[in-house]
Amino acid sequence: MRQLLPGWIAAETVVRRFGDSGDVVWLDAGAASDLAGGLPLAGHPTTTLVGWGDRRILAHASTQGAIAGALRDLDTALAAGASGAEAPLGWWGLVGYGVAAEVLAPGDPAWAAALADDAHPDLALLEVDRALVFDHVRGTVELVTRGDHADWVEALIGWWNGGPVAAAPDPALGSVDTARPADPVWHDDAAGYVALVDRCRAAIHEGDAFVLCLTTAVSVPTSAVDLDLYALLRRHSPAPRASFVRIGELALIGASPESFLQIDTDGRVSTSPIKGTRIRDSDPEVDAESAAELRGNTKERAENLMIVDLMRNDLGRVCEPGSVEVPELFAVHSYEHVHQLVSTVTGRVRQGLSGVDVLRATFPPGSMTGAPKHSSVALLQSFEGHPRGVYSGVVGRFGYDGTTDLAVVIRSIALDLASGTARVGVGAGITEGSVPTDELTEVHAKAAPLLQVLGAASR
Repeated sequence: MRQLLPGWIAAETVVRRFGDSGDVVWLDAGAASDLAGGLPLAGHPTTTLVGWGDRRILAHASTQGAIAGALRDLDTALAAGASGAEAPLGWWGLVGYGVAAEVLAPGDPAWAAALADDAHPDLALLEVDRALVFDHVRGTVELVTRGDHADWVEALIGWWNGGPVAAAPDPALGSVDTARPADPVWHDDAAGYVALVDRCRAAIHEGDAFVLCLTTAVSVPTSAVDLDLYALLRRHSPAPRASFVRIGELALIGASPESFLQIDTDGRVSTSPIKGTRIRDSDPEVDAESAAELRGNTKERAENLMIVDLMRNDLGRVCEPGSVEVPELFAVHSYEHVHQLVSTVTGRVRQGLSGVDVLRATFPPGSMTGAPKHSSVALLQSFEGHPRGVYSGVVGRFGYDGTTDLAVVIRSIALDLASGTARVGVGAGITEGSVPTDELTEVHAKAAPLLQVLGAASR
């Protein structure tokens, strides 16, 4: 069933009313735009999706065969739901970095043990059979459902028609209670991260890799409500691939700018890896110089190009011969806090292959591993010494209509709802020519906006 709803109510208002508890996935392509007359972020996607459902697929990489079985179940469920498919319904949620154990080293218990998230499932998907589609350009909201949800639909439409905009608090007033100062705990201190950068440079010098994405993490105790944290983040750091996901005891609060996989109904696929970062400056002239320097920086361009080649190779495994192209190379995209160097690789998926097949061929995102991918993941796991969890994985949806839309999990907070522990993963791409202190500065720049949202000071 599809039904156009009258008027416009901000997605945040709806989620606070119908997603204040339980499972919900909010793919926030409009970011904070619905607070500014529905205008989208310039040059970025314009449709925000909010979905609910009652069935899950959950799997832990550390459980023998669990991820392999879950991916088969997902493929089966998508095929079964293809008849009478209503876009954008399907399976939405998270594919954590631990799934790399299955796609890179299937059946190897050592890989599974090393990469698995001990606290949460490495794959968490929700069957979304009722959703709201917010079109920021047209200013419309459409209700889409599958199956019998008469009571739920009646409740939502009754609330919608009852004038909730006037009755609801202004979403802009949402804030986080920071009365209890948060003390961030870093997995690696500054000296430790610099030493790891040198280990990466040495491995690259020895020929074990061309480029490595070295990550670390910071944890912060918080008593804040997950939706309040996200409300603050989407105002502080609007992003084109932002998301709020709550499935079970994990909430992902994300402001990702990076598209991992987009597949349309005709099988056209694109990926847009990010490699290269510069901090924005309040002085327009200095800011423009920073963007220009990034665009022409030899080290950053080399790093970006190596990941482009990796993604061309990955897509080549599942795309029609000769269809893989690079329509965008070394473009600078500017966001609230940083400039980033972005390239785009496209192709056409071979007939008979699904979005799950493409995921298997391309996961984990090359921008978060390095090249070659298999050896990079193994090296990084031994250097980092802790699982990344959902960070470096992907968030988004697999549609019953054959579409796939996944973003890379970066610029994100993973909140354990049971313990009240927030975890922020951050990383930097390392080449042999990297300056360790510069890479440390980049990591700090990426962490700072997220720590600010959590009420914690960056290091």
